[in-house]
Amino acid sequence: MITEIITTTPDCEIVSSRIFNTKRENLYRAWSDPNHLTNWWGPKGFTNTFNEFDFRVGGKWSFIMHAPDQGNFNNECEFIKIDEPSLIAWKRHSKPLFQVVATFEEISIDKTKLVFKMLFDTAEECRKIKAFSMEKNEENFDRLEIELMKITK
Repeated sequence: MITEIITTTPDCEIVSSRIFNTKRENLYRAWSDPNHLTNWWGPKGFTNTFNEFDFRVGGKWSFIMHAPDQGNFNNECEFIKIDEPSLIAWKRHSKPLFQVVATFEEISIDKTKLVFKMLFDTAEECRKIKAFSMEKNEENFDRLEIELMKITK
């Protein structure tokens, strides 16, 4: 089932962004290639087991995030929009329920701005996650910086 990106208001969104010192194609590759994504996805200390990564609209992304000391978290997602090399969006089918929209904007030849939006149906659901997600998103971006060094070598 293919889904549209939902329209939200600011109280239903968590937005994180960072400018990376890399070409847009490299940043996009870090998000779209499971061999790279598995290395950096998740907060500090997390690891991943990817069960399925069908990178196409309507394709499934099924994985387990392994926390360093808090157990395992099953994730079931569906890609809902892909626009290479500028946008990747998916919908989570496992709780907590939300959509993710990641955009990649070329600032210059070797600088790319990532905007990472988590979109929720309600402000209440957003508030539950927002308390800790901003810090965890930054940890995720830190891990992405390290993975990008491998891509640009």
